[in-house]
Amino acid sequence: MKYRKWMLGLLVIILSLPLFSVGVRAAGVQITIELDGQALVSDVPPYITPKNVTMVPISVISKGLSAGVEWNQNSKTATITQGDTVIKLTSGQKNALVNGTAVTLETTVEVKQGRVMVPLRFVSEQLGLQVVWDQATKHISLYTGAEPPQSAGPQQPTPSTAPTSTPAPTATPAPTVTPKTTPTPTSTPVVPTVPLPGAGVNKAMKGAWISSVFNLDWPSVSSAGKIDKQKQEFDNLLDKLKAVGFNAVFVQVRPSADSLYPSSLVPWSKVLTGTQGKDPGYDPLAYMVSAAHARGMQFHAWFNPFRATTDASTTGLASNHVAKAHPEWIVNAGGKLYINPGIPEARQHIIDTVMEVVKGYDIDGVHLDDYFYPSNTTFADDGTFKTYNAKGIVSKDDWRRDNINEFVRQLGSQIHSAKPAVSYGISPFGVWRNIKMDSTGSDTTAGVTAYDSMYADVRTWVKQGWIDYVAPQIYWSLSFNTARYDKLVDWWVNEVANTKVKLYIGLAAYKVGASDQSAEWQSGQQIINQLKYNEKYNEVAGSIMFRANDIVVRDPFGLSSLLTFYFKP
Repeated sequence: MKYRKWMLGLLVIILSLPLFSVGVRAAGVQITIELDGQALVSDVPPYITPKNVTMVPISVISKGLSAGVEWNQNSKTATITQGDTVIKLTSGQKNALVNGTAVTLETTVEVKQGRVMVPLRFVSEQLGLQVVWDQATKHISLYTGAEPPQSAGPQQPTPSTAPTSTPAPTATPAPTVTPKTTPTPTSTPVVPTVPLPGAGVNKAMKGAWISSVFNLDWPSVSSAGKIDKQKQEFDNLLDKLKAVGFNAVFVQVRPSADSLYPSSLVPWSKVLTGTQGKDPGYDPLAYMVSAAHARGMQFHAWFNPFRATTDASTTGLASNHVAKAHPEWIVNAGGKLYINPGIPEARQHIIDTVMEVVKGYDIDGVHLDDYFYPSNTTFADDGTFKTYNAKGIVSKDDWRRDNINEFVRQLGSQIHSAKPAVSYGISPFGVWRNIKMDSTGSDTTAGVTAYDSMYADVRTWVKQGWIDYVAPQIYWSLSFNTARYDKLVDWWVNEVANTKVKLYIGLAAYKVGASDQSAEWQSGQQIINQLKYNEKYNEVAGSIMFRANDIVVRDPFGLSSLLTFYFKP
């Protein structure tokens, strides 16, 4: 009898093994990839390794991400270059070299059936991209800015029942590991403890970003052209956010050089009706401002300043879209169209569109994100540099920063002149400069920085008092050594010290429960711990979370309930 039971158990194990291997192969066959909403074509199917690492042919990196690639057959080394970033991956090696520094890898470059395959997440993050994995559809979204096009409802991992909790942040010694590496996940996610209510959070900024681009948070695709449905969706979203404890929304009213309000300067956004330039039949911005104020919530109008489109095509653009009305202002960079910040008239055009809203609506604030110059791609502005350089600035990098500085200063001046009570703030990339590049920079080794990659001299904006608040996007965990959350909060606190500029911290709620994230994000406790870390400083005046649907619709691991308890007065 024992022998028969043993044989039966062995047979079950043997029969199960092919299922697991087939599952991995099947997942590889189904994987699709997109960059900023545009599909990336892979000549051979990507696949997932036993360590849960997605591998793609190196052609995806060269053609899709516009990076330089080189394969050395003798050393079995793939070299990937983009801008100032150089990545070397060698077959059989457990470390990669990023700008000469060794970084531990889960899986390095592999050669399968004569094709060179590289780890997509590792390479993408080193090149400054956001990476979002949708387990349900086996789809990978890569995004170059602050708005990863995440699925509205990705599958939620099943939490472990083990009575463990994420440890509270402690003052750990400075790590020696450098560029972007993901901490090794544990076998089971961490179950959060019930948080204590936060100290002094009742009066603090508790904001949530509401993304309209790609119809991410609002309005839904199915509501196109349906006024009542769009109003109801926005009301429901506000009700859910208010119930959690949020007191402010930052709504994207200019997603792609278009508008969610009637404008004499830019066309209606296509997210409202499916067609750019088509009148939705009502004034969405007026409705949203009124709805927020009726609930005692602040409404901040969020503008993407220099992004013209999310791809390189002008098909489907309205005739008064800036890419058609002023093609001489447009630069195609990395497969997207940008308004050239080096042209004074182009900068003034953007200022005028913002001032339309400031003068026409009872908004509480004007909010800009980090769409200035694009990072890690070629931006063709040599001619502009020669033509519009009245100050005779020698370095093009310094000239670019001066262009952004002038834009930030002039916009702030006009806002404060028209309506002094309107708050004016910017949410830059979370790393200003690495300490390696500037001794006064943060103790980080990020592959992208606001100052060097996006030409955003945030320090000057703060020190000169051109803005009322700064909200750095610190979208990394308390254990991510490349750009550790606590170290960056410490740095930003020091930057605003002895100024009148408020500090809000941008938090990555979208990462919680995402199946492509490491173990520390498989619990809402990461966000709670970050909020608690903020309590150390009076200078931290609140937080803004990206993004609304990830908190109150997807609600991974009961994140909204954890926040409700934390925000409780």
